[in-house]
Amino acid sequence: MGSRRRWLAATALLLLAATRPGGAWAEEPPMRVLLGERSAPVRLTPLGEGSRVVAPGAEGRLLVDGLPVDSPFRMGGGRMVAVDGAPYRGVIEVRARPRGLAVVNVVPLESYVAGTLHRELYPQWDGAVLLAQAVATRTYALYRVGRSRSRHHHLDATAGDQVYGGVAAETPAARRAVAATRGEYLSHGGRPILAVFHSASGGRTATAREVWGRSLPYLVSLEVPGEESSPDAYWRVSVPVGELSALLRGAGWGVGRLEELRVSQRTGSGRVARVLAQGTEGERTLTGRDLRRLLDSGTLRSTLYEIRREEAEFVLVGSGHGHGVGMSQWGARAMARRGASYREILNRFYPGAELRRLVEEPPAVAASGGGG
Repeated sequence: MGSRRRWLAATALLLLAATRPGGAWAEEPPMRVLLGERSAPVRLTPLGEGSRVVAPGAEGRLLVDGLPVDSPFRMGGGRMVAVDGAPYRGVIEVRARPRGLAVVNVVPLESYVAGTLHRELYPQWDGAVLLAQAVATRTYALYRVGRSRSRHHHLDATAGDQVYGGVAAETPAARRAVAATRGEYLSHGGRPILAVFHSASGGRTATAREVWGRSLPYLVSLEVPGEESSPDAYWRVSVPVGELSALLRGAGWGVGRLEELRVSQRTGSGRVARVLAQGTEGERTLTGRDLRRLLDSGTLRSTLYEIRREEAEFVLVGSGHGHGVGMSQWGARAMARRGASYREILNRFYPGAELRRLVEEPPAVAASGGGG
């Protein structure tokens, strides 16, 4: 079989070995996190030791301090390793790539969660909302094991998956949340769920089918009260007509000078499904996600918006931030402030999912009474 199929088969065996017959995990699986791909050399510094410089070599090999070695090159395991000054737990693995290097951190799951929490949530947030985020982060990571498109890593360290910062991103609150929820994850049908989340929903979450075209029973549309304190509860973006015309042309959707831009279809939760762009040279229909990518997701914060024409500008007025599927972090914070536990938060945003533990504790054995 091909290398991709061999890797999937090996991953399946690894996961099978890590689970007990009843479906519970028997051990904590390691995460393989892509820190980045680059053409420049990388400097690796184990704690308390000197640095090693790893650079691309010839014919799929690497150069370590100028000497050729086979790919991959690994360092760490018993101590932290700094990658260009940023410290990470676990093992750092450097692989030769056609255009340079790929740097992967092979890290214990719980360390990965601790190094991710406050890169995905406000650093000052604590309590039940942080515990709920810890479970969601751990669950998403487990879901990605074996589903990655790469043979060499499960997750990217970016917003494409979850933003991971290693030891530098760990906070005391994050470590407490990891300890308090250690090994807990959400399951449906005996497997970790796709535990996606976003900053704010704009009042109602979207279904997985609305956004990705695939229905999942635990990712449904729900009303989300209490997001008013979010900085994304209301936003307004102005784009000059000429600028938007040029962006459409550059993306292959040119319509000449844009004359009209309007929402032509919405999803069940009110998000923009399709946008009609009409200009001096014709018209095009874009999806709501197309327009968000065109304007940059940091500018057009969600697909929940209205479009207005104001003289030489198109104005988009909207609410929420992110894809809108799964847990709203601001909605979870509002629930926590009303006294909800992290389990109640998870039950609300992932209905039908079961909270399980990776390594289940054996049942306690009661001490037998004496005499009789």
